[in-house]
Amino acid sequence: MILAGIGAGLAAIAAGIGIGKIGGSAMDAIARQPEAASKIQTAMIIAAALIEGVALFAVVVALMKG
Repeated sequence: MILAGIGAGLAAIAAGIGIGKIGGSAMDAIARQPEAASKIQTAMIIAAALIEGVALFAVVVALMKG
């Protein structure tokens, strides 16, 4: 059970890092091209949702194996 907790924690940390990088990059892109903010924001939200989906899947698999 301890390894399952470690695996779930690593998945959550990785998701947080990934979403942080997406958010930071999106803010840089919006600062460079403010007129494209809506397209950048839409792409950022879709990418963040996909990362969250993978993280949730990883947590479920880690807890099922543990």
